[in-house]
Amino acid sequence: MHTALDDLKKNISPRMREFRRTLHLIRMMPLSMISLTIIIIFFLVAIFAPFISPYNPYKINVPERVLPPSKEHLMGTDALGRDIFSRIIFGTRVSMTIGFIVILGSSLIGIIFGLVAGYLGGIVDEIIMRLTDMFLAFPGIILAMAFVSAMKPSLQSTLFALSIVSWPGYTRLVRGTVLTVKEQAFVEAARATGEGQFSIIFRHILPNVLSPIVVQLTLSLGRAIMQASTLGFIGLGVPPPTPEWGGMAAEGRTFITNQWWMSTFPGIAIFIAVMAFNLLGDGLRDALDPRLRYR
Repeated sequence: MHTALDDLKKNISPRMREFRRTLHLIRMMPLSMISLTIIIIFFLVAIFAPFISPYNPYKINVPERVLPPSKEHLMGTDALGRDIFSRIIFGTRVSMTIGFIVILGSSLIGIIFGLVAGYLGGIVDEIIMRLTDMFLAFPGIILAMAFVSAMKPSLQSTLFALSIVSWPGYTRLVRGTVLTVKEQAFVEAARATGEGQFSIIFRHILPNVLSPIVVQLTLSLGRAIMQASTLGFIGLGVPPPTPEWGGMAAEGRTFITNQWWMSTFPGIAIFIAVMAFNLLGDGLRDALDPRLRYR
């Protein structure tokens, strides 16, 4: 019997059906759902940090320095008497901000370069790819350290350095996908109708290379948080007293023998965040893989 629901299903666009199928596949993956839940919790903590934090993360309280975990201080206090739990909560805001701004800046640069290199080819492709090879010739974290060292360590220099060293991965990924997509019939049809190159690249090619980009973005978030924590640990990241997980772990390393909580809890926060983004990225890769979607 024909119903209004049948008409509604027919009017659903293919992209919406694909989106719903992707969500269904992700819901079928327990690890991905757990990771997504953890990530949502991290973002909620970052947004509502001032309301969740039981103490002022910047307030120095010398009489309560290096106290072990207790009811008053769930994760203990650091060498200046600051509540570690409160600082980890505010550090979540710093780490999530760094992760999102870094992937936004690096992906914007990398996607544009990859689209242009893959579609135009020729000398433009050669120039962009040789520039990409130059950046990839150095380990990303070492190059980021060089950029930050050339500037004054700060949140801004950390964001700039990590964004600059992260774009080549997007460029290679997008270029390789564009080389395949641009030979498809729908691109040839767009050329035949006289559409400009800009329109073909951003209206026809870009939507068809989004799947690997989404996976790369998710994995890069965890990588950006890890790299920012590494810079903070060696003293080249966000400077104190701003609470940042890597810097907090570095502050507690001289007390690790007796006051283990000072480095342990920031380290656990880094581990959980990076693992959650990596597992979600793996789940998205499986959900967006055409060989697995239609089994």
